Amino acid sequence: MTHYFDAALIEKYRMTGPRYTSYPTAVQFHEHFGEQDYLAQLQESNQHKKDLSLYIHIPFCTHVCYYCACNKIITQKREHAAAYLDYLRRDIERQSAHIDASRKVVQLHLGGGTPTFLTPEQQSDLMAFLYDHFTFASAEESELSIEIDPRTVDKAYLAHLRQLGFNRLSFGIQDTQEAVQKVVNRVQPLEEIAQLMNEARALAYQSLSVDLIYGLPLQTPARFAKTLEDVVRLNPDRLAVYNYAHMPTLFGAQKQINADDLPDSHSKLAILETTINQLTGAGYEFIGLDHFAKPEDTLVTHQKNGTLYRNFQGYSTFSQCDLLGFGISAISQVHHCYSQHEKSRQNYYQALDEQRLPVMRGIMLTLDDRMRRDAIMQIMCNLRLDLAQLSIHYQRDAQKCFAPEWQQLTTFADDALIELTAETLIVLPVGRLFIRNIAMVFDRYLSPQNPHRFSQVI
Repeated sequence: MTHYFDAALIEKYRMTGPRYTSYPTAVQFHEHFGEQDYLAQLQESNQHKKDLSLYIHIPFCTHVCYYCACNKIITQKREHAAAYLDYLRRDIERQSAHIDASRKVVQLHLGGGTPTFLTPEQQSDLMAFLYDHFTFASAEESELSIEIDPRTVDKAYLAHLRQLGFNRLSFGIQDTQEAVQKVVNRVQPLEEIAQLMNEARALAYQSLSVDLIYGLPLQTPARFAKTLEDVVRLNPDRLAVYNYAHMPTLFGAQKQINADDLPDSHSKLAILETTINQLTGAGYEFIGLDHFAKPEDTLVTHQKNGTLYRNFQGYSTFSQCDLLGFGISAISQVHHCYSQHEKSRQNYYQALDEQRLPVMRGIMLTLDDRMRRDAIMQIMCNLRLDLAQLSIHYQRDAQKCFAPEWQQLTTFADDALIELTAETLIVLPVGRLFIRNIAMVFDRYLSPQNPHRFSQVI
């Protein structure tokens, strides 16, 4: 079995840092970037005619999960969704008007919140509106995914989503142990989840993924090992095992969690080691960071081919796309910019009422930003970096540009986390846990004065 875990090195490299779903990270977004900047980038992007990836944010949840750090609205009132969808359609209409109709949508993701808060009829109306305003690639060429709260759907709902074109489901499980579920206010029987996943397979969904969280209150290595056993029996195609970041001053719901119930740092490391060993032992490939997939999964094949990518939806096999975000707090990545929508429902609605796109902030990327982003994404996704390729792509001497960074990388090479030559960096198996640390070397915005802005890298 490949060795991925070294406790001594984890202690040495423990720090906070970005997850690099973007570079520059959202910390660098600023309010000087506005609607006209974004519209100009949309227009410019039509010259390159990249395929499109769409993200739709549905913020509603009927109950609060105490660990949650997402932008959400807790309500039992379904009429709130109807009003939100009206504004969402305006958002879609305004952005799509600036997109060349020949450009194809190859990826769609509905996230939240709880996207399955919407009724089947509302899902139908939303998808019909999207199909009317964008050109979608064929079912064989596209990936349509949605996050599932198992407590909110049944077989009929899954069948309806399948008819609408969805072919991938992401199940939010987090933990299967009842004691943990109760203390985080998310109780969901394993039997019901298993039944739903079996029904999804019968409906010919192409891929089923599962989200887990380690570091939750009352978790122990033994308890989480049982969760992993349960999940392996569910046989998902992909797993994401996220490290819980307890930041109650930023996320009010986390104040419901008793900090004394959280596993200490040694227990969390033991849980992480258990996770890697159990999942790789069960035949899953360790993609890196916190993701695992079956050997035949496209994430694995794209990583081996050097074409895996990373954006605000996580790891993606669609690397050459412009990402359009819709809904409150949604982030777009278009041409040479990132743009984020208003985070509050009130401000989002007001902007659209005033016939404006609800752009709150963003950033224009310099050539240096784009070059560093490529370097970081190659490390985070494909576990290697070739400076010669960067030099060709950007018509700059990457070896000269990154000479200081290359010198810093020797520490990782000395610890056998990477293999380093004059122009190439290859992440070794033990180094997969440290790809955030390695990528941080190329981040020119990092400041020791702001460590609290990010989560622990391990």
